[in-house]
Amino acid sequence: MRKVAFITGGSRGIGLGIATQLAQAGFDLAINGVRPAEAVNEVIADLQQLGAKVIYCQGDVASTTDRARMLQEIKESFGALHVLVNNAGIAPKERKDILEATEESFTHVLTTNLQGPYFLTQAVANWMIQQATQATEFSGCIVNVSSVSATVASVNRGEYCVAKAGVSMATQLFAARLGEYNIPVYEVRPGIIKTDMTAGVTEKYDKLIAGGLTVQQRWGEALDVGKAVAALALGYFPYSTGQVLMVDGGLTLPRL
Repeated sequence: MRKVAFITGGSRGIGLGIATQLAQAGFDLAINGVRPAEAVNEVIADLQQLGAKVIYCQGDVASTTDRARMLQEIKESFGALHVLVNNAGIAPKERKDILEATEESFTHVLTTNLQGPYFLTQAVANWMIQQATQATEFSGCIVNVSSVSATVASVNRGEYCVAKAGVSMATQLFAARLGEYNIPVYEVRPGIIKTDMTAGVTEKYDKLIAGGLTVQQRWGEALDVGKAVAALALGYFPYSTGQVLMVDGGLTLPRL
């Protein structure tokens, strides 16, 4: 039986890079996004060309109702779920200094980037426990896509940094809780990745990368993250639950 992966924010950017690699690795896919289904038809068709059965679960991970509905859609379509990739995330609508940023922006970012994936993980974890209890051969994992912003301070988007730091702790919490069921939980921490989210700061980071910001002097690509997630989903790190896999080109490597 083919394994099933659910990737939030999987129709574009890093999420699509992850979906592409998982499809190539033999997974069937449930792809989440907020865009209407007709806007992602081409994306779904491309993934199906890789041999995967693919469904699109339109919804907002910040919504309790949407999360429950999407999981029900996966149950009805596949009957099982082996991999959850918490990738969906948003940037602040405006980058503002933490001395000026609003409570509204803080709530907006944390609801989507932390609260949503936290409770989606809770629901999926309980489903995975049920599957593991019913079938001893069940093998599953959860992967949280965070950011170097979990530890690298950016004072003009504090709400984003706080959310990603929370995702990092959530990884450790769920790893500790799910250990008895042999369901590993991992964190993948990307650096500067070329996506539509970073399009507005391309010139800034072009200069910084050329100046040595990263050890590997190039932008990261969505497929770089996708390959890391695929390695985890395929079980290549079975004894590493709770750990962080850096995909940042050496950005956070201490150097003199």
